[in-house]
Amino acid sequence: MKQKGEKIVALSVYDAPTAGFAEELGVNLLLVGDSLGMAVLGYDSTIPVTLGQSLHHCAAVRRGAPATFVVGDMPFMTFQVSIADAMKNAARYLQEVGVDAVKVEGGEKMAETISRMVGAGIPVLGHVGLLPQKVLISGGYRLAGKTNQDAERVLADAKAVEGAGAFAVVLEGMPADLAAHITQSLHIPTIGIGAGPECDGQIQVSSDILGLLPGFTPKHAKRYADLASVIKQAFGDYLAETRTGQFPS
Repeated sequence: MKQKGEKIVALSVYDAPTAGFAEELGVNLLLVGDSLGMAVLGYDSTIPVTLGQSLHHCAAVRRGAPATFVVGDMPFMTFQVSIADAMKNAARYLQEVGVDAVKVEGGEKMAETISRMVGAGIPVLGHVGLLPQKVLISGGYRLAGKTNQDAERVLADAKAVEGAGAFAVVLEGMPADLAAHITQSLHIPTIGIGAGPECDGQIQVSSDILGLLPGFTPKHAKRYADLASVIKQAFGDYLAETRTGQFPS
């Protein structure tokens, strides 16, 4: 698709019904992101998400979209401690729930881990730029690559991920011109989120574009629906009709 100039459409989803809708419409890639911490589990960051929780939701998405390319997002500290831990944990995604690949955050520092995983037969989607799993040391969700020095670092990270054997790389939270330069510099596809329109594809969190969390919409997201209002209306109607005896009829 990169070679043909066809845009890759990806979504972060967390349950079987939503995954089924995406598959029916032809979404190219489904990521069971660790964003499930905020989108589904009620956490205020991705940090508390556990391996067990991630595998649980990956299994649901796999069942809902059996014919779509599904990627499991490895949570905080499931791949950083050692290469051996990373490979064992990544293998669980392929063996136990049947996803097609895993995603890991980090650039040059994670290159050896990615290389070993790919060498063992584990497809890896990279992730550079803004790294949600490092918000505690970066001071929050800050744009990456704003200075020339930092832009060079992000580019080096992306090249390191490619060199390690990743099949594609997520570019998150960076200036559009930097993302465009990285996209032109790599042979593998880039999938952007908050990185401008020149990436080879885009990924969004399904909860954001559906309007399920009305109190927060990231700057990079476009709300295509207001499902929060629809759901509250339906619950309210059910509540009222049950209390008045109108339901069940």
